[in-house]
Amino acid sequence: MDVFLPVAEVSVNILAIISLSGIVGILSGLFGVGGGFLMTPFLIFLGVPPTYAVANEANNILATSVSGSTTHYLKDTLDYKMGFMIVIGGAAGTLIGIWTFTYFKGIGKIDIVISLAYMYILAIIGTAMLVEGLGEIDKARKKIITKKKLHVHYWIHGLPLRMRFKKSKLYESAFTPIIIGLIVGFIAAIMGIGGAFILVPAMIYIIGMPTKLIPGTSLFVTIFVSVIVTFLHSFNYGSIDLILVLMLVTGSIVGVQCGQKIGESVDSTGLKTLLAILLLIVGIAIAYDTFFAEHTVNDVIKIDANDLNPLSMFIKKLSLEVPVLYGLFSIVSAIILGVSVAFIRRFLSNLRKKYFQKTT
Repeated sequence: MDVFLPVAEVSVNILAIISLSGIVGILSGLFGVGGGFLMTPFLIFLGVPPTYAVANEANNILATSVSGSTTHYLKDTLDYKMGFMIVIGGAAGTLIGIWTFTYFKGIGKIDIVISLAYMYILAIIGTAMLVEGLGEIDKARKKIITKKKLHVHYWIHGLPLRMRFKKSKLYESAFTPIIIGLIVGFIAAIMGIGGAFILVPAMIYIIGMPTKLIPGTSLFVTIFVSVIVTFLHSFNYGSIDLILVLMLVTGSIVGVQCGQKIGESVDSTGLKTLLAILLLIVGIAIAYDTFFAEHTVNDVIKIDANDLNPLSMFIKKLSLEVPVLYGLFSIVSAIILGVSVAFIRRFLSNLRKKYFQKTT
């Protein structure tokens, strides 16, 4: 079943989009990372232009991050002070990333830049995860127990302006989270991802935050970065398509909940290795598509405004005439959906607990 996207001006298969976003959502919930580094390439493979794939996946990540962050807020597993410091750097990095995006878009090279960025990032992450996963499997097979190194001291810890983070019980330079946020924001603006695959390891190995605070704080940061990325892409390029966002959010939010449930009862060591292999395969596919595949110029579908249904006509008109309002509307819609899902999950969880208490 194909659906026409009025802003992106392409037709996509609704079942393919929802199914893939659901699968990526399961992986996100299972491993505690954002799925943008997988979903954006999938959107490109399905025919969505890279510019639109980046912007709409950022809007999707906003919804899922709000949902996850709200859940952690209810559990009190957030370090707001640390999160805000990372957001300061993230905001600056996002602005630099959007400027870079605009430059390459202006010279007509943005598609190749996005493809190359994904190719290298997926190769690096996939290789690192594969090595780590195989190492964990080997240690488990040989029953080797290794002591984890505590907080390793890097040059970044010697920076000035040290401050205390009571929630994380840390005494760090304010520049440490700001620099990490700067890198995350820059990558998010260009690639349409939340940056959790960089942020989470940085929180563990560089900042040294307690494990229980990392997922919630990471999602909290991703909200602000995604808001900025979504708004700027909408305002500068008019590339947010609410119909595509709705399909992505529908699949990913359900998938994340399923992934979190599966993760409670499954050993993720072997699955981490499979995910690493999947990342490498996607990276190779992007490399092949970029350098070796024969590219055909796809004709942009031009449909008269009168031929669009009322909803598509409204979305198209709103994105063209009032991009600021349209960007804010897409952001608010994602936030409402995310918060609603989090509270629905909490309600169902409490309802199930009460039911089991009555039956026992």
